[in-house]
Amino acid sequence: MSQTSKDRPWLIRTYAGHSTAAASNKLYRSNLAKGQTGLSVAFDLPTQTGYDSDHLLARGEVGKVGVPVGHLGDMRALFDQIPLDQMNTSMTINATAPWLLALYIAVAEEQGAEVKKLQGTVQNDIIKEYLSRGTYICPPQASLKLIGDVAEYCYSEVPKWNPMNVCSYHLQEAGATPEQELAFALATATAVLDELRPRVSEKEFPILVGRISFFVNAGIRFVTEMCKMRAFVDLWDEICMKRYGVSDPKYRRFRYGVQVNSLGLTEQQPENNVYRILIEMLAVTLSKKARARAVQLPAWNEALGLPRPWDQQWSMRMQQIMAYETDLLEYDDLFENNPAVEKKVTILKDGARHELANLDSMGGAVQAIEYMKSRLVDSNADRLNKIETNETVVVGVNKFTTSEDSPLTTGDKGIMIVDPAVEAEQIGRLNAWRNQRDPVAVKVALDQLSDAAKNGANIMPASVNAAKVGATTGEWAEIMRSVYGEYRGPTGLSKSKSNKTEGLDEIRSSVDIVSDKLGRRLKFLMGKPGLDGHSNGAEQIAFRARDCGMEIEYQGIRLTPEQLVDAVLETHPHVIGLSILSGSHIPLVKETLERLSEANLSHIPLVVGGIIPDEDAISLGAMGVSKVYTPKDFELNSIMMDIVELADPRKVAAE
Repeated sequence: MSQTSKDRPWLIRTYAGHSTAAASNKLYRSNLAKGQTGLSVAFDLPTQTGYDSDHLLARGEVGKVGVPVGHLGDMRALFDQIPLDQMNTSMTINATAPWLLALYIAVAEEQGAEVKKLQGTVQNDIIKEYLSRGTYICPPQASLKLIGDVAEYCYSEVPKWNPMNVCSYHLQEAGATPEQELAFALATATAVLDELRPRVSEKEFPILVGRISFFVNAGIRFVTEMCKMRAFVDLWDEICMKRYGVSDPKYRRFRYGVQVNSLGLTEQQPENNVYRILIEMLAVTLSKKARARAVQLPAWNEALGLPRPWDQQWSMRMQQIMAYETDLLEYDDLFENNPAVEKKVTILKDGARHELANLDSMGGAVQAIEYMKSRLVDSNADRLNKIETNETVVVGVNKFTTSEDSPLTTGDKGIMIVDPAVEAEQIGRLNAWRNQRDPVAVKVALDQLSDAAKNGANIMPASVNAAKVGATTGEWAEIMRSVYGEYRGPTGLSKSKSNKTEGLDEIRSSVDIVSDKLGRRLKFLMGKPGLDGHSNGAEQIAFRARDCGMEIEYQGIRLTPEQLVDAVLETHPHVIGLSILSGSHIPLVKETLERLSEANLSHIPLVVGGIIPDEDAISLGAMGVSKVYTPKDFELNSIMMDIVELADPRKVAAE
């Protein structure tokens, strides 16, 4: 039945941040002027992983996938002329979430804002970082403690702030089925709530539960995805009531923001991505019962590189047309009592409950990290295999591939390029900041932060104080590392072959033949240099190479070129593969090749995969890279045959 008035639209956001705080601020103010109603901040990888811009591991990564924020001055510039007490800001930050929130609070106070009125979210979900994104720092228990510190602090000091976004977005990107996405996200939420429960009184706990929010993904199977959202609503209500005794329905609401599926964007016929984004948005807006509180859409060209302001505007207009031109918000839930929907929702809930019970039997999400990681790798392998065999149709990729040249990608190649000079300029600003601050005040503040961490106190007050006196992101994170230690997440890759043999006989035979020529099993080393934690591609290459009979060396993410070359010296591979998705491929590959040359290892073929523009692929080839792969190279078996050929000693000798 039609309503007398429209529902309020969801928060309209774009996920944005690049190069410098000043440039990102200009973009934010422009987007707000175009009708955006909230901000969603993308931070660069050094900021996400707790390194200053001049750290060795930050080389080539500064300002590439987001904005670098190293200190209060950067945060001040990021929100210049944006009144934070009138803004709803989402910050996609996890391991360094306490620190970035501290900087945000410090800037808000400088603006004269009342901190208790601040509204927004820090993602602050470390468990999914172990499983899928890789921007973690500390071990699980310590990370849970830090999540708890933020939630406890926000409860009393910033009560309108969401202290954690349980993030299933990257779980789907890593291959999660809808049932796995439901179960793994809800298990993460219960792990956090179990950590929080002893920190507040029984009376206050339901209010704290009500501040937990979620960040989800919506894929192209939009009916299934819409049902998944309805299942999330029901299961969260069930968990809050039965597990935690939350009686007030308003504290059991499933509150979520969404970015639709960037994984589904294609490099081939990228204009098709516009339709994909629209269809995926339907899953999180059509059903009133399960409607998102905030929506951010990727741009059509994000499979090619960083979007331009116009590209982000195009995606924002898509939201605005849906919210303001259509009659969607005039109606009650369109799917209530729909038998097909109810049946699918029941199936999803039953599957999720089964997986949740399985995780509970292991002791919960933290204890089940390795299990969940392996399940995601397996599920992603199934997904990719279905695309390779055409069981899953992707228009423009494995069906209807005949295409006209797109006018959208002519001229400037359809993407934004970050000036390489940005890194040196950011380091210059960082050094100037260090030189003008009071070193004694900084040391005292960092010592207080260290004491708070060592003594088990809430680290937020000390973090806010450190932010105000000028401490840097790297200094804050170094305290956390020194007190809590660092963590190496599981790769999800077992040493034994899977039972997936379809289409692999020819490749296995070729591997055997070449291995005989080599006098030992063909060995392939898979490496992830730099700070890029998107390991899905690397894992799938390693997974397939293993199943093809190769010996695999894969040590996980965040290695320096020096460490990779040390691994080559130790393991003696026949082919080296590097996966880099952050745009830092040129400097990282160059350094790797130089170090291989110094170690007299230049004879080992090197292949590189990532989001790599054509001109960069040419440059990599000129440096000595044997093969370059981009998202359009989705046929893993073809890549496997390339590796076999590169390792063949007779072909190498002939060349």
